[in-house]
Amino acid sequence: MGLALMATMALAGCDTSLRDAYESKYAASVGMMTAQNRALRSIPLPHERVTVAVYGLPDLTGQYKEDDTGQNLSRAVTQAGAAVLIKALQDAGERRWFSVLDRSNLDNILRERQIVTEMRRIYRNESQIDPKVLGPLDHSGILIEGEITGYDTNTMTGGLGARYLGIGGHRRWKLDTVTVSLRAVSATTSEVLASVVVRKPIASYATQGNVFTYIALDELVEAEAGYAMNEPKQIAVEQAVEKAVMALVAEGAMAGLWKFKDHAAGQHYMASYTAQKFDGDVPHRALRPKAPNTRNTAIPATVPHRPVARPATVRRVSERRVAPVRTPSTSAPVRTAPAQRPTAPPDNPDSDEVVG
Repeated sequence: MGLALMATMALAGCDTSLRDAYESKYAASVGMMTAQNRALRSIPLPHERVTVAVYGLPDLTGQYKEDDTGQNLSRAVTQAGAAVLIKALQDAGERRWFSVLDRSNLDNILRERQIVTEMRRIYRNESQIDPKVLGPLDHSGILIEGEITGYDTNTMTGGLGARYLGIGGHRRWKLDTVTVSLRAVSATTSEVLASVVVRKPIASYATQGNVFTYIALDELVEAEAGYAMNEPKQIAVEQAVEKAVMALVAEGAMAGLWKFKDHAAGQHYMASYTAQKFDGDVPHRALRPKAPNTRNTAIPATVPHRPVARPATVRRVSERRVAPVRTPSTSAPVRTAPAQRPTAPPDNPDSDEVVG
């Protein structure tokens, strides 16, 4: 009995230690909002929501992650650029700027629609699906396209330190840079309506202090402490994409693609963006950029086709019965008039008598 109790307590202790090992003091959170994301959500409101389609935001850097031993097979930046871009577009003005159509997984959507069509055809014998059951896909006149075009490591490095009588410390830092390109493209003419490029530095630094000194002839003291901070590359890419969306809103407004609800707030927003873009030295041409050739980017929504009923008067006339035309029977004999015989000319050519 005692051995069984001890075994049960030992097993319970193992379960507790395993649970503590898997429980982290850093819990999952949805509230880690950056200053860049707050700025994106506080954009001045638009005149109306703009429907845009997103197909992807691929990584074109070709860079692999670096560590102390060299490069490994992991990519340096995220491969889920489409998800980051869709989230940034939805966050613009708290979902008031863009209605986003996800085309990154279009094959899945089309396959699911085919399943609906086939099931109703097999089990309900429907040759044509009712639009109320499976309506047309929504479409957009503007595509939001872009790429992660660059990732440069160690663009800047530095550090400082000091030591006195075996006591000292030092600090080292470095900067990487990620570059994101974003543009709005017309779906009707394929013209690039607006484009922006954003570069985001990624900071990493380490601070360390140490002691190495003798406190007596044969007594040595050695100690060290430090910490390091590496900015997450995922958050850096998110901030770069969010900044690109903010810049694209300003570029699109200046190009006439969309308008702000409050004209004064919109002018202030575009002026702040232009000043930041040109580092305060704004050229005169930048104040009045040339509009794109594509004037109207809106595409009418698809409406299911319905047969048009004919008017009642037209239907009655077309359905009126017409009496059949009687034709002579081919079996009955046809009577014809006898042919006239030719008459001989009169003997007296001067006579006026006409021979009948």
